[in-house]
Amino acid sequence: MFSRSVEKEAFLKSFSLFFSSMALLLALLYYNIYKRELFNFDQRLFSAMRNCSFDLECPDFEIDFADSGSELPYTLKKGDNGVYALFPIDGSSRYMLKIIYPAQSYEKEKNSIAKESALEFLVALIAVLLLSILFSFYAIHPLREALKLTREFVRDILHDFNTPLSIVRLNTRMLKRELRDNKKCLRIEDAVETLLRLQENLKVYLGGHDMEVECFRLDEVVGERIASIKKGYPDIDFEWSLDRAEVRCVKDAMIRILDNILDNACKYNVKDGRVFVEVDDSNKRVVIEDSGIGIKNPEKVFERFYREHERGVGIGLHIVKKLCDEMGIDVEVESRMEKGSRFVLHYANVSVSGC
Repeated sequence: MFSRSVEKEAFLKSFSLFFSSMALLLALLYYNIYKRELFNFDQRLFSAMRNCSFDLECPDFEIDFADSGSELPYTLKKGDNGVYALFPIDGSSRYMLKIIYPAQSYEKEKNSIAKESALEFLVALIAVLLLSILFSFYAIHPLREALKLTREFVRDILHDFNTPLSIVRLNTRMLKRELRDNKKCLRIEDAVETLLRLQENLKVYLGGHDMEVECFRLDEVVGERIASIKKGYPDIDFEWSLDRAEVRCVKDAMIRILDNILDNACKYNVKDGRVFVEVDDSNKRVVIEDSGIGIKNPEKVFERFYREHERGVGIGLHIVKKLCDEMGIDVEVESRMEKGSRFVLHYANVSVSGC
């Protein structure tokens, strides 16, 4: 459903933005906390070394001697053997006392600080995750309400269209009986059919289409849609090759797919153009090819609201892709500018025999 996809997109964007920014800030905060804890541990370690230099009663440290003047005393240093500091010896100008905290012990303490910080970070991250979810739901609530009102309004309008369109359709048929092949009546009838197709597209777009699965002859449906679309485009030359094909899927959805592709093939064709339609049951595909103006960005045609021309609203082919995905039909498009476009529907997943 359209509103659900919009709500989902809005939720994911607000969630990802809020969560990623908070997680980044949290990571920087806990990194600084980790560095501060490590610094505090070093200071405590140096204090313990200094106390050790007075009484030498320090089983956790190793004691050695170093030449005076080789390094500055009273400074904590890190080497391959561990962390150490030099302290002057009373009465000796040649040697200094070297107190070493072993590298293995230091790494163990360092890892313990890192694990503790990581655990605190993980707990805070989970809290931020829950907060981000609540924030995202709160952020999209006004959007959800607006979409709900818009959807209900559009559905009411679509429902109200039924009565005047039915009256126009009925009176047009009565006029055709009186005036026979009057071109004005034919044009009115074609306009009504176009309005009905647009109405069905909007219903599908809002998620109100019927999803009842049934068996039917695909070649017959394709032939019927060609005959219907052809009435509105008398200057377009239609050619077709229709193998007998039986499928099991949503018939109304298949009609919507065919109508949208065929209508575009005619709408964006050149003067006195050509449309070729093929039902190739051996390869389980429907091919609709036109000699039209082509598509500049074929990879974008199924995106919602994408359009390359002023005509249309950019939802027809989006609906085609949506319905194809729902029914397991693969759809491909190839196009060259000023040469035409070619749509291929692979219906192997819905093909059956003996429906």
